[in-house]
Amino acid sequence: GDGAVQTPPLLGQEEQLDLLERLDSVLGNISQLRKEVEELRNSLQSLAAEIVEGLRSQLEESQRVAPRRRFPFPRERRDSTASSSIYFTASSGAANTDDGESEGGYTTANAESDYDREESERESEAGEDEEGCEALRDECLGLPHQEETHLPSDSSLEEGLGQLLQQADHLHHGDQQEKREGFQLLLNNKLVYADQKDFLWRLARAHSDMCDMAEDMDEKRSYASDGKEELEAALQKWDQSAECHQWYAVLCGQLSEHQSIQKRIQAAHVFKEHVDKAIELKPEDPQLYYLLGRWCYQVSHLGWLEKKTASALFETPPTATVQDALHNFLQVEELSPGFSKAGRVYIAKCYRDLGNSSAAALWMNLASELPVNTKEDAESERELEELRA
Repeated sequence: GDGAVQTPPLLGQEEQLDLLERLDSVLGNISQLRKEVEELRNSLQSLAAEIVEGLRSQLEESQRVAPRRRFPFPRERRDSTASSSIYFTASSGAANTDDGESEGGYTTANAESDYDREESERESEAGEDEEGCEALRDECLGLPHQEETHLPSDSSLEEGLGQLLQQADHLHHGDQQEKREGFQLLLNNKLVYADQKDFLWRLARAHSDMCDMAEDMDEKRSYASDGKEELEAALQKWDQSAECHQWYAVLCGQLSEHQSIQKRIQAAHVFKEHVDKAIELKPEDPQLYYLLGRWCYQVSHLGWLEKKTASALFETPPTATVQDALHNFLQVEELSPGFSKAGRVYIAKCYRDLGNSSAAALWMNLASELPVNTKEDAESERELEELRA
């Protein structure tokens, strides 16, 4: 009758599965959103701590550089010849050379007036600062410090730069200790070669190495940020340098790993822009196609929340497929077979995602043939074991 309660129709099995998948996706997005909120809270706390530390450092610096007076209390200025007080340097048996000296190792107090004493002290400190600057310059150039040192000629600077860059490249491909030595080597020579393109992008690369090796999150962020700033200035002068664009993209990616989801999406857009520019300038570099392949793979696996954020930030949000990633990784192998263990593992993952299990198994075997030389190779070895499992 009219009062009967109508029971809604039951969902079919496929509809129930679809509903469960949607619920599972919603729960996953909620969990991810909770994680983002927690990261934001931690970032705000870190920012507050950095502001406090910065204010404290500025205060300490202002106190440190404040004018210092040797005599906080005014003293009566007297003529030096009117004083009958004497001091004797007992520890060495010699007179103190700062004041007027008398025979027999005795020193007359107030050989100078207070005013003259302060003037001479200021001149002495200025001289010490100037000598310190000269010593720092000589250390950077690798020259022995002398009272009068002449800067080397342009030809000797170019020769020194060539040797420096060669040594930096060698240390970059070494172990962690050698990478640290290379970073310090470049820092020590920054004052001399800061206007050289090939020096600056290597210095940025060394910042990337240090960021990769650092364990503390603040240290990672600091290295990535400093290296990125170095290249921002370099790109204003050398926009046609593939290496500057490459390492700017890498440092942007490293810095975004410690930022919010919104900044990560923005950094991904910048990363793609600079890698594309680097490939345009240097199309035969396998490292660039490897970076682009990783970008494509990550974009193809973006979650629902990341896609929504990207759509909100850009009219045309970044898009890529697993097939795009595979194309770039295969391009790496074509240019340089066995370029990296990680590249072959990514090829196996792409084939797995595309449903080609036989090709995935083939590339897993090829990846296992390559040695573990870097931290990234070690991570790829673990992924390889997971794929086999």
